[in-house]
Formats: sequence, C-alpha cells, structure tokens
Amino acid sequence: MGRVSQAQARENRERIVTTAARLFRERGIAGVSVADVSAAAGLTHGGFYKQFESKDALVTEAIAHAFAEQASRVTGDGETARRAFVRTYLSKEHRDEPGAGCPTAGFAGDVAREAGGEAARETYAQGVDAYARMLGTEDEPNLAAVSMMVGALILSRATAGTEISEKILAAALASLGEG
Repeated sequence: MGRVSQAQARENRERIVTTAARLFRERGIAGVSVADVSAAAGLTHGGFYKQFESKDALVTEAIAHAFAEQASRVTGDGETARRAFVRTYLSKEHRDEPGAGCPTAGFAGDVAREAGGEAARETYAQGVDAYARMLGTEDEPNLAAVSMMVGALILSRATAGTEISEKILAAALASLGEG
C-alpha cells in the first residue's frame, strides 16, 4: 500500500473534521466513537490516528470547524444580514437539523461536561464570543441575543413534536424583534 500524498492527507483530515463536527452535533461527543467518525468519513480507524493524536484533539478541531461554518452563513453586513440570520436560526428547519446546526447549542452540554478537555472549552468560548460579536459589534458583543437564541433552539429541539416547540421559536423571534 503506497503512501498518501500531502494533498490527500489534508483532504482526509478535512473530511474527518467535517464528519465529526456533524456527528458530534447530532449524537453528542460521548455518543460518537473514533470508529464511527472514521467509518462515516470513509476512512480506516488507523487513518484517524495518522491525522489526530486523540479524540480530544479532533473535538477541538470539530468545534472550531463548526463555528467557522456558522460564521460563513452570515452573508452581508449590517442589520439586514443579522435579521436574516436570526430568522433562519430560529426556524423549524434549523431545529430539525442539529448536525448542520449551531455549534453553540450543539456542543454546549458536552463542553459543560468537559468533553474534549480544556482546549475544546477554550475553542468553544472563543466561538461563542465571535458569535456574540456577529450579532452585536466588536466592542459590544450581544450575549443576550446569543443566550436567547441558543436557549430557544435547545428547548425547541427538546420539545420537538409537541405544541410548545414552535411557540418557543416564535417567542424568541418576537423577543428579538423578528416576530
């Protein structure tokens, strides 16, 4: 078996990180093994350890990747872009797709339980701060909006399929001036 080129190794690493970011948000970090990530990425278990020293190292990269994905969803500048992002964020579609959804909501419980270690927690904190700056300004991050949106999303997901789920999303939209 020949060696993998540097370009192929980079592509494999990116595929592992992208896959892990999705699976971790869908199932939780503890609910996903290295073997699960490797199989879903179409790689061998051994190939994972050529790319990462541990699952914790992958968790940290997956969190950073997920926050970068989220930032790329805010297109344009100003109030119009912010409002569009809020409406999309507090939608049934976003509620029902946790694997492609918000890393703040998707990783909160796991990071609070110290999954991924200190590096993951620091990466998560930086992501939350950047998210708050997207919704506010560089000088005044909007932590209240982040808290409202993330809380509403988590509650809406936890109550999906019940009458209150959509009411939670609507109430958050109204509180943020979008309802």
